[in-house]
Amino acid sequence: MGLSKASTSAAIERLPGPVTLAFDPYAADLGEWVAQARQAGHEVLVSLPMESDGFPLRDPGPYALLTSLDAAENSRRLEFVLGRLPGYVGVISAMGSKFRASDSHIRPVLEALKGRGLMFVDGGAVKGNLAPKIATEIGLPRAINNLRLDTMPNRAAIDQRLAELEGIVRQQAVAVAIAAP
Repeated sequence: MGLSKASTSAAIERLPGPVTLAFDPYAADLGEWVAQARQAGHEVLVSLPMESDGFPLRDPGPYALLTSLDAAENSRRLEFVLGRLPGYVGVISAMGSKFRASDSHIRPVLEALKGRGLMFVDGGAVKGNLAPKIATEIGLPRAINNLRLDTMPNRAAIDQRLAELEGIVRQQAVAVAIAAP
C-alpha cells in the first residue's frame, strides 16, 4: 500500500478492519496513510524488501537487504525501512527468495525484529526458505502466507481462492492470504 493513492484509499476505506495492510517503505506520506489505516481499524505491516533469486532483473529497490552486503549494511538498511513509518506490528517479506535462503543473512534480521518486539510475516513459500524455521527457533512471532488471492486478478478466480482459504481455515483454524492493492 501507499504507492497508489486510489488503491490505498480504497483499501483503507472499503476493507474491513480485521484486514491487515502492508505499506511499501518507498511510498510517500506514510505517516498519514498509516494514521488513516489505524483509524479504520487495520493493523499495519511494513513491507521489507529483500533480494530475490531474480535479482537484479527483479530489483527490490535501493534499500533492499542483499546477500552481497555485510551485516552492518543490511542492518543500516533495515533501520531505514523500519524508520519510514510509525504504528506497525511487524514486517512482511517482499521478494526475498535468495535472502531468506541464507541463514547468515536472514537470522540477524529476524533477531533484530525480535529485539524490537515485532512479528515477521513470510510472504510466501520459496525453495530453501529458512525464515519460518529460524523465527520459530528464536521465538519470533511469525505467520506464513498460505496462498495468494490474486494470482489471476479476476472475480471468479479470486472467489475460488477465497473458497480455498476458507477450506484451510476449517482445517487449521488460522490462515494467511495475500493480495496486491
